[in-house]
Amino acid sequence: MSQMQNVLTEIRERIALVTINRPEALNALDEQTLAGLETVFGELKEDDSAGAVVLTGAGEKAFIAGADIKQLSSLNPVAAKEFSRRGQAVTKVIESFPKPVVAAVNGFCLGGGCEIALACHMRLAGKKTRFGLPEVKLGLIPGYGGTQRLARLVGRGAALEMMLSGEMVSAQEAYRIGLVNRVVEDEVLVEEAFKLASSIISNSPSAVRYCLEAVNSGTQMPLLAALDMESTLFGLCFATEDSAEGISAFLEKRKPDFKGKQGDT
Repeated sequence: MSQMQNVLTEIRERIALVTINRPEALNALDEQTLAGLETVFGELKEDDSAGAVVLTGAGEKAFIAGADIKQLSSLNPVAAKEFSRRGQAVTKVIESFPKPVVAAVNGFCLGGGCEIALACHMRLAGKKTRFGLPEVKLGLIPGYGGTQRLARLVGRGAALEMMLSGEMVSAQEAYRIGLVNRVVEDEVLVEEAFKLASSIISNSPSAVRYCLEAVNSGTQMPLLAALDMESTLFGLCFATEDSAEGISAFLEKRKPDFKGKQGDT
C-alpha cells in the first residue's frame, strides 16, 4: 500500500482508514491530494485485506475545507473546466468503488470537501461538523459533482438553498435533510464509522458489491430499466458461493462463513 504525505492509509480488522493529511491547510484539496486519493482507492480496490473504507480528515478542525483556493486564481475557462473534470474523476472513483465507503466527517466539510463526502456511500458526522457549498461567494458553482449529487440526495429545494445561499449548515440540519446518515459525538466519530463498516463487512461481500452496483447504477436509470438490472443482479447472486452458504446457514441456524467467491455455475 502506497503511503503519501497528503493521504495516509492503514488497515485495521479488514477496514481501511484513509486520512486526508493536510491539517495545516484544513485538509484542502490540491492536485497532490487528489492524486493521492485516486492512487489509494485504486490500490484498495484490488486489496483483499480491506473489505470497506472509512474516509476522514486529519486533526479536529476539518474533514476537507474545500479546494485549494490558490490554485483557482490562475485558471482560465479552459483550465477551469479541466480542474472541474479532475475533481469529478476522483469523486467518481469513490462513488463507484465496489466496497462500502463511509465518510467520518469531522469539522468543516466545505466546497470540494463536501463533494468528496457526497461521493461516499454513507456519511457520519460529528456534532461540531459544518457542511457547505460556498462557491457562489467566490463567483463560482460547485464543480466536483456537488450540483448533481446533493440534489439527488436531499432534493432540489434543500440543495438549492445550500448552494445559492452559500451558508453552512450544522450537523443536525444535515441529518434532518438527509445529507448524513447519523450524527455522533465528535470523540467517537471514527470509532462509530468503524462499527458501521464492520457490521457491513460481516455480510456477504458479493451481495454488498451487488447492492452498491444496483443503487449507484439504478438511480441513474429509468425505473423499469433499473428493475431489470436488479433482477439480473439478484440472479447473479445465485452464481456465488455466498448465496448457498447464506441460505444453508439460515436453515441450519448457524452463523454464515462468507468468502465472497463465485460458485461453479
